[in-house]
Order: sequence, then C-alpha cells, then structure tokens
Amino acid sequence: MKKTKSAYVCSECGASALQWFGSCPSCGTAGTLSETVAERGGFRGKSNLETFALAEVQPKDLERIATGIGELDRALGGGLVAGQVALLGGDPGIGKSTLLLQALSTLTGAPVLYLTGEESVEQVALRARRLALDAAGVRIAAETQLERVLGALDAARPRVAVIDSIQTLWSETLQSAPGSVAQVRECAAQLTRHAKRYGTALFMVGHVTKEGAIAGPRVLEHIVDTVLYFEGDPHSAFRLVRAAKNRFGAVNELGVFAMTEKGLRGVANPSALFLSQHPRAVPGSCVLATLEGTRPLLVEIQALVDPAHTPNARRLSVGLEANRLAMLLAVLHRHAGIAMWEQDVFVNAVGGVRIGEPAADLAVSLAVVSSFTDKAIPTKVLAFGEIGLAGEVRPAARGQERLREAAKLGFERAIVPKANLPKAKIAGLETLAVERIDQAVRLLREL
Repeated sequence: MKKTKSAYVCSECGASALQWFGSCPSCGTAGTLSETVAERGGFRGKSNLETFALAEVQPKDLERIATGIGELDRALGGGLVAGQVALLGGDPGIGKSTLLLQALSTLTGAPVLYLTGEESVEQVALRARRLALDAAGVRIAAETQLERVLGALDAARPRVAVIDSIQTLWSETLQSAPGSVAQVRECAAQLTRHAKRYGTALFMVGHVTKEGAIAGPRVLEHIVDTVLYFEGDPHSAFRLVRAAKNRFGAVNELGVFAMTEKGLRGVANPSALFLSQHPRAVPGSCVLATLEGTRPLLVEIQALVDPAHTPNARRLSVGLEANRLAMLLAVLHRHAGIAMWEQDVFVNAVGGVRIGEPAADLAVSLAVVSSFTDKAIPTKVLAFGEIGLAGEVRPAARGQERLREAAKLGFERAIVPKANLPKAKIAGLETLAVERIDQAVRLLREL
C-alpha cells in the first residue's frame, strides 16, 4: 500500500508546510502547525453531479435499531439509525465501556462488533462474565491501527459496532502519536465514511479533558451525528447520559441510570432521585419542575443563607449557574426588599443534576427566601418560571407537561407564571399564578 504524504497546516492562516516548525513560516504564529493528510490535486474534468429540487425529494422513514436499554434509546432519540455515528464521552471509570457492552449483548439477531484499543480481549470477557451478560453474539477484537480496524469492519459488516476509544487509534498515513489532533481527526473521518457507506451504526468512545469537554479537535463533534455525555458523581450510584447533539432526535435528551453490581440499569422514575425525602417541611427547600430534552423532571433545590464571617459574602451554587444566582439576589433586593449582602448564600440541586434553563429562577429565589426568613415551604408545593431584571416572572416552555408530571407524583400546589396557567384544570393540582417576584414572596409568606 502506497503511503499517503502528510503536511502541516497552520490553524491561524491556513498555510501549509512539508515539515513541522515551531512557528508558522507564513504568519509567524507559534505552535499553530498540526499534521494532516496532504490534499491531492483537484478534479479538473466535467462535473456529473446531479441536483434535485428540494420540494420533490421524498424522505424515507427512519428505521430505528433498539439497543435494548430504554434510557439509552431515549437519549438517542428512540434508538440507533443505520449509518449513525455516535460519540460517547465521560470521565474515566464512569461506565462508558460497561454501558456499550451491555447494549451490544442485548442486540440479538444482528451482527455486532466490539473493537477495543484500551483493554485486551480477556479483560473485556472478564467484565462481561462479571456482569452476567449473554455475549454469545458479540464479536470482539483488540486493535489500534486504523487500517486493520477498517478491514475488520469491512469483513464483518456488523449492524452495530463500538470503537473503544477513538483516542487510541492511529493511522499509518500520519507520523503523529495516537490521540493527537491529526490522528483523531483522520481516524474519525475515515470511520464515519465507512459507517455511512455500509450503513453501520457506530459508537465511538471519547476521552474528556479536566474541564469535561471531549478531548481532541472540535471538528470531531462536528463530524459525528450524535454527541452523548456521560455525567455523574463517581461516588454516587446514579449516572446521566445527555445528548449534546443529535441529528436524529432532540438535543438535551436525558437518560438516567443506576450503577449496580450487574452493571447499569435504567431508572423508570428519575424524579424520585432528585427529591429528598424529608419527614417534614424544612426551610430552604423548594421543588422545581424542570425540563430535560422532552422529559419533565422534578428536582429539589436547596438553599442555605447564613451570616457572613468575612468582608466578602460568598455565593456558591452546585448544579446551577453561579452568575445567575448573583443576579437573582440583586433582583430580590431591588424588587422584593430582601437584602442579603451580609449573608453567605449556598444553593444546591439535589442528586447531582445540572440545570441550565432559566425556568429554575423562581424555585431558586423561593428557596433562598425560605432559608433567609426561616419559613419552610409546605410539602407538595413546586415552582418554576424565569425572572427578569425588572422583577417580572416570565413563562417557561411546555408548562403543561411540567404540571402534569407534578400531578402524577402527587403534588398539590404549583406556583407558576401567569402565562403558564392551564386552560383546563389539572386534577388534584392547584395552580397559583404570579406576575412579579414580590408577589411570589408575599405568596410564600401566606402558604
């Protein structure tokens, strides 16, 4: 096989060089040259590319491949699609390999292939035995060279395949080490082309940096169809699989798992994970009806307000945006007359879930006021709504679904923006509408 020539391209100006330099010979920027495969000469003949009128194209219905793990299928948007390339990233030891091995073992009647570059075949077999998996239909190989991996995929023609992990692969067309930007980009591009050509649903495991982002070039996430992040505290039994990108389903869809001795198990009622079971109502606790993808979840927000013992009061939030907490405290001072500049304020989302939507504002504010005034919010009461800088309470998306989830779990009252009042009464649930944050604070005192 004739070896492909490589070149070094500057990420700043795009200039190329045949060898590596510390600084770009063209623009002089240091450390911007990265290895890539040299481009061949452009096509000079006539183009036979056929074009179509978009209105006349008849799309085909997507045939989903169920993995047999309901929560994983939910995160994928209903299952895998032929030719889909999914990238699964997460912290070391969180359970990425375990989850994919479980998924392959449940796919019956279809050829599946597990290619590992981090473990030996015996190590994977030992894990499957420990998890009591029926892996008789799973083919496995240990290989890190890209060309041999592509050869194995071409020979086996699996319906579903797993590459564990993309950072361990290397191509002989490049001189750089496995895991480098050039190797990851080239290996991912060739694997994606192979998956699209033969209709193989492909999982690629990706390492993450200390900041939690997938290691390697950003183009890696652009190449694939789906990006899944495996989240969770390693010291907790619960794991979350979140879709950050999905060309075949909803973004931010969430799958919830519990780690057991027999591997990962889907959680049928995830709202129960994020609600503390207090024997009685306690100050500083408010239940939030949030939305993760298409799934409504009830999460308990806890707040602790305590006199500051330093000149600068602390503002700490876990699972919520710290900057938004500071903004809410300023709104409470300006529009509700509650000043906490001499108080340390701590806010936490129970269960380790991360909440990024602004609809959490009202629940966070009520939890903070509850702790500050030492007045408990009654049980079976929840809240949601966005708070603006002028003190107004804005509506949240898909409020009806949030309220129905609350009623299903036995909640009796909901404090919601006026625009989210249901047109038809929801059985067993009383909705209390507010338009401004000061109204919500007064309502809290009356509960």
